[in-house]
Amino acid sequence: MSVLRNKRFCQGGALRELIRANDAVLVSAVSALLDGAGIKYLVLDQNMSVIEGSLGILPRRILVGDEDAVQARRIMKDAGLAHELRPDE
Repeated sequence: MSVLRNKRFCQGGALRELIRANDAVLVSAVSALLDGAGIKYLVLDQNMSVIEGSLGILPRRILVGDEDAVQARRIMKDAGLAHELRPDE
């Protein structure tokens, strides 16, 4: 799994938000796509269900490194998930 759990990833460069979703299945699917492509990513707010009471109201965010953002966005588009992408700033 390419989910990064250390701070060195964040210190290495800028991060870009790829998606923001309440749908756990979508987050899992995007994670699988990024894993398959060997792209490192962070899933933020994944454990917020403890605070929100498992209501699913707080979206989970997937971030990728700036250097992988173009490839990650292309993978999402190729998978038919372009509508889920956050605006590219």
